Amino acid sequence: MQAGAAITANEKTAKAYKAIRGRGGFVRSTWAEATEIIAAANVHTVKTFGPDRVVGFSPIPAMSMVSYASGARYLSLIGGALLSFYDWYCDLPPSSPQTWGEQTDVPESADWYNSGYIIAWGSNVPQTRTPDAHFFTEVRYKGAKIVSVTPDYSEVAKLADLWLHPKQGTDSAVAMAMGHVILKEFYFDKRSAYFDDYARRYTDLPLLVVLKEKQLEDGRTVMVPDRYVRASDFEGQLGQANHPDWKTVAYNVEGKVTLPNGSIGFRWGQEGRPDQGRWNLEAREAQGGNDVKLKLSVLEDGAQTHDIVDVAFPYFGGIDTPNFNANDQGRDVLVRRVPVTHLDLHGEGVQGRVAVATVFDLHAANYGVNRGLEGESGEQGYDANTPYTPAWQERITGVPREQVIAVARQFADNADKTHGKSMVIIGAAMNHWYHCDMNYRGIINMLMMCGCIGQSGGGWSHYVGQEKLRPQTGWTALAFALDWIRPPRQQNSTSFFYAHTDQWRYEKLGVDEVLSPLADKADYQGSMIDFNVRSERMGWLPSAPQLQTNPLQVVRDAQAMGLDPKDYVVQSLKNGALAMSCEDPDNPLNWPRNMFVWRSNLLGSSGKGHEYFLKHLLGTSNGVQGKDLGPQEAKPEEVKWHAHAPQGKLDLLVTLDFRMSTTCLYSDIVLPTATWYEKNDLNTSDMHPFIHPLSAAVDPAWQSRSDWEIYKGFAKAFSEVCVGHLGVEKEVVLTPIMHDTPAELAQPYGVKEWKKGEVDLIPGVTAPQITVVERDYPNTYKRFTALGPLMDKIGNGGKGIAWNTQTEVEQLGELNGRVREEGATQGRPRIVSDIDATEVVMMLAPETNGHVACKAWEALGKQTGRDHVHLALHREDEKIRFRDIQAQPRKIISSPTWSGLESEKVSYNAGYTNVHELIPWRTLTGRQQFYQDHPWMRDFGEGFCSYRPPVHLKALHEVEGKKPNGNPEIALNFITPHQKWGIHSTYSDNLHMLTLNRGGPVIWLSEDDAKRGGIVDNDWVELFNANGAIAARAVVSQRVNPGMVMMYHAQEKIINTPGSEITGTRGGIHNSVTRIVLKPTHMIGGYAQYSYGFNYYGTIGTNRDEFVLVRKMRHVDWMDEEASTPAAGAHA
Repeated sequence: MQAGAAITANEKTAKAYKAIRGRGGFVRSTWAEATEIIAAANVHTVKTFGPDRVVGFSPIPAMSMVSYASGARYLSLIGGALLSFYDWYCDLPPSSPQTWGEQTDVPESADWYNSGYIIAWGSNVPQTRTPDAHFFTEVRYKGAKIVSVTPDYSEVAKLADLWLHPKQGTDSAVAMAMGHVILKEFYFDKRSAYFDDYARRYTDLPLLVVLKEKQLEDGRTVMVPDRYVRASDFEGQLGQANHPDWKTVAYNVEGKVTLPNGSIGFRWGQEGRPDQGRWNLEAREAQGGNDVKLKLSVLEDGAQTHDIVDVAFPYFGGIDTPNFNANDQGRDVLVRRVPVTHLDLHGEGVQGRVAVATVFDLHAANYGVNRGLEGESGEQGYDANTPYTPAWQERITGVPREQVIAVARQFADNADKTHGKSMVIIGAAMNHWYHCDMNYRGIINMLMMCGCIGQSGGGWSHYVGQEKLRPQTGWTALAFALDWIRPPRQQNSTSFFYAHTDQWRYEKLGVDEVLSPLADKADYQGSMIDFNVRSERMGWLPSAPQLQTNPLQVVRDAQAMGLDPKDYVVQSLKNGALAMSCEDPDNPLNWPRNMFVWRSNLLGSSGKGHEYFLKHLLGTSNGVQGKDLGPQEAKPEEVKWHAHAPQGKLDLLVTLDFRMSTTCLYSDIVLPTATWYEKNDLNTSDMHPFIHPLSAAVDPAWQSRSDWEIYKGFAKAFSEVCVGHLGVEKEVVLTPIMHDTPAELAQPYGVKEWKKGEVDLIPGVTAPQITVVERDYPNTYKRFTALGPLMDKIGNGGKGIAWNTQTEVEQLGELNGRVREEGATQGRPRIVSDIDATEVVMMLAPETNGHVACKAWEALGKQTGRDHVHLALHREDEKIRFRDIQAQPRKIISSPTWSGLESEKVSYNAGYTNVHELIPWRTLTGRQQFYQDHPWMRDFGEGFCSYRPPVHLKALHEVEGKKPNGNPEIALNFITPHQKWGIHSTYSDNLHMLTLNRGGPVIWLSEDDAKRGGIVDNDWVELFNANGAIAARAVVSQRVNPGMVMMYHAQEKIINTPGSEITGTRGGIHNSVTRIVLKPTHMIGGYAQYSYGFNYYGTIGTNRDEFVLVRKMRHVDWMDEEASTPAAGAHA
């Protein structure tokens, strides 16, 4: 340990070691030596800097749950931070939590066959969902109509009846125009009885919204939508003593204010409270329990006294983004006529006679549907160039208006006749744009308006990979060591890497560029990273590291002062004695120090801003071309600026892999791990409802070991090495305000910061939760290999419900055996082998243990006041064991963790139990939300859905024409589709895949663009911008739209990749030309569904707004000479 510490403490020596990362030159070691080095580094880091400086990254636990859990369990026991993956991959659509309070629960693929109309929107089904694409073709033979929406002529376009090809990045304009048609024809021209009933019962369209006056720049006074009306706004709070701030209201058909069941205020509160059991979607009003029918519009069901007023909505379609078509309406605010009523309110920010409108009336106005209201312009029709008509979108997207009208009409007509059997299969492609939420919400709005969510054969089929970890609640206990210590440290990766690879220092996108024209810009000063810091301070997002002071030392300091550590942290944060690490990410005290990567190729696949990783996190040769902005241009207000950005923050990078990936090549230690069929593990998928095993058909090759055995070895070595350095230690853990806990009701109104003195610092309310935990470092190995006592004492649970697990713990002891050795774990159930670990997951999870499923449904029933146990009762005695699934994969048991049913009568479809069991969505309203009323959502222009064009990232001007080679440089939009013919266990650098393609990295561009650049098929070309450069062969194809260039991920730079003329380093990967860009709306927390959850909500790694310069290479340099010094092309 002393040797490693001596190297890392000496700046010059450490820099020399880090500078040769990625140069090769690995030397063989032994397991014992490598494990000891790693353990010593971890112990030194925990002791010197803090356990939260040890981090780990691994993705998609569903494909090998025990392998993921092995590293997560080790890190959680020592206090390290687990980095998220779903948001980092940008597969996580924030629009899903925004709308439903749920993250991408989707139908199984077999449910495609039950549909009558399918739009494949940005999802290249036959290429990226090959195993289940047969359902897609079979339902077409059955008579379903198939429409594909993709900018390029992809594989899915060949299987469709109609191919729409909007310009990339403009999908929300198409969706808004389709929504316009659906609203006009099925809600106003002729009301669909099915849509009407669905909208009243399952969406927020009947709920009331406060309107406030605002003066526009042209002097006009208009109204703008504000927040939902709450029970607390009325005298007597409508009789609600429990959380009236969180109960939304509507009008009944008689025009009287009513408080329907189901909003989030009914979900939480003291046991035995009067409103317990009213968190449901029964058509009843909460005050008296009487049946109620809610009113969609104040003009319908017997019109009530109302006024028609001007309401303003933000308009972004006129923004002139280079290389995209704007539709300038001469203004950035749309003023539309809306029917409103007035209520006498006395609540937060509302006093007296207050104008209110239903979400439905605002929604119709936002879509530009002409209703013949007083003061509206005359009937304009679909051919009028006004937002959001079919003609309007045609100018932006290029899609003929007739096609938009026909598809929208057919989609809705099918849904009307079949009661919701219209479906959109959507891929993550549209989620990779900065304004992805508008793409998704535009489509989600279509589905909600047509009553498709929660209906078999209909809904939102978001397919991005193998994300569904079905036995989730059994797995979390094992993975995050919840049986020993709670809470674990979990960190959203996008914010983490943005800070620690110093990409924030290069940020050219201003906050003011993405604000609504209706927002007060004075309230939104600072740069993107400032907003992330404010979010961390307010308890919205997690932090890693958390405090600048070692959290072990924080407890010692508190004890020395005779203070409770929690009180000490509060006091010290307020007086400045303690600082949060996020406020100074370039201070060596706040660097991440040790990093584990397993089951992932972080640097060769998902690492947006690859070259910044190399430069700042690893401190090695890189191709960054731009210079950081400096404090004046970057404008940080909350973050300390250092004149010289650090290079090489990580002291140790350890990668476990069964192939020599790009990440391995840049690692300090590479450990050989078992492949899929050399270990025992669990595997589930969103494609089908079965749980099945990975079984060790053969032993791991040569000296390889399974992930479970490797991390178990780390735990053993750590326990031995830490003696004399770390004992039983207490530390403070900061966690954000979490979704699906009572804390999500923390901040009902406005945004107030304790740092500014606007509110007091109250842990878990206005700031992160603060918990003191105890870690028994010398017993880390014993804890790793035994089930801890918290499962007996506290039990288990998930998504807001909990249940007793004493029976399951007892049965695990009988199944796995108990620890016989004396010590901290004697008598506890054993988790020694990987099969032991699988049994823990399946014994504790309701999806694989019928007894637990019944307990979970019973627990949910206490919140809803309804019986749900019948959904699993017929399988109560079923307990699925590892040997069972080895014999035959087993269908999982229905559980409240998921919103669909496992049934012989219906295919799994997300939202099914919400619609058919009347279980609320986990949102503020308890309903599917068209409207998002958080202040940041409104002020950033996303209260209602609209079209937002791609943002201008300004990555070309620094490099354009600066290093000419005599060939033309053409600017193209850089698109990175899902790897061609690839799934998660297939890699593009094997002989088979290389033979099928060009034998190395390739990019695709159109014939027109190739001609402009003097490029012919198979030429070597270079793509570059301020972020870096890529060298690849050109595939010139008619199927690619002009203006874009595609590079399928994840092509690495380890085979047949020449050097870059621009950077002087080897030619880069697809993320060499990208950079992380944060969006403030993804940082919101402490507000119902806008509360943090690991891989649930947070900033995402978008990259499709990026542009590159493409040019033909003049000289192809294979860089066969021995490298001596860092490449001259790389800026220091």
